[in-house]
Amino acid sequence: MRLTNEQREQVITLRRTHSLSEVASLAGLSLGTVKAIISRSGLFTDNPRHRAMFTLPPLQSSGETLPAVQELPPQQVVTGDREIDSMLWLRQVIGTGDPVRIAQAKEAAGRITTPPDELEKRYGNWLVAKSGRVLAGLGSIGFANLDGLAERSIERRANESEAIGRFGDALWDDTQAEAFCQEVLRGLEQDSWQLPPEQVAERFKAVPELMPHTLSDCLHELAYWNELYRLRNACDTQGYYENSIEAHARDWFVFGLLAELRPRNREEARATLRYLMGSERDEAPEAEGILENLLG
Repeated sequence: MRLTNEQREQVITLRRTHSLSEVASLAGLSLGTVKAIISRSGLFTDNPRHRAMFTLPPLQSSGETLPAVQELPPQQVVTGDREIDSMLWLRQVIGTGDPVRIAQAKEAAGRITTPPDELEKRYGNWLVAKSGRVLAGLGSIGFANLDGLAERSIERRANESEAIGRFGDALWDDTQAEAFCQEVLRGLEQDSWQLPPEQVAERFKAVPELMPHTLSDCLHELAYWNELYRLRNACDTQGYYENSIEAHARDWFVFGLLAELRPRNREEARATLRYLMGSERDEAPEAEGILENLLG
């Protein structure tokens, strides 16, 4: 039997929401024929053009380096409480992210005999007295946890190093992926805090050559946006970095595709489920549809 273009299009459309056996039954074709149509379409294998666009630059072994660690901050009288002021200074030293100085600071902190909870209480009382607001006392939570601060500082320093190793002076320039999103979504008006999701989806789907073809493609791109944020955020001295509204729209659009693209096999379904459970989006409105897609 000679297949028509309409039959091929029907198979491809059905495959996006149904298993191979379901497509064969609905289309009235043999499973082998359905598999052949899917394979020849190329639409259900990873999209190399998409992968190339949404990939971070490789790490360079030479070139830009991190700025030298600054001189030790001067010890200052801040609260008038000698132990609290010492802790404030040690936290500044640890905040440099330099492993040697961190080790020295933690050793010095060991000579403070007052229990950590007492230090936090005294610092909290000072914060409340200084500001006149009870909620200001919350700023003392974790004040004496130098181990946690050290871990975060070392991680931030490592992220800074990676960011410079990948991007050099171009860290804050729009990436090719960001420029693509801005161009595709140009002219859309912001609706409340976001761009209209339906119009965003329509715009991106009109550029099929850069659409994810598979769930693996989606996970790859979601990781790209997450990693780009991680690296830039580590280098943002103000601490307020956010991806552009266009990048944010693309990120959530691709997340929504996890509920549309059928898993090719059990491993891809597992990988997608692991991503969902490990992300901070497991309670997002799209999560139920994603689970139904993976488990249905």
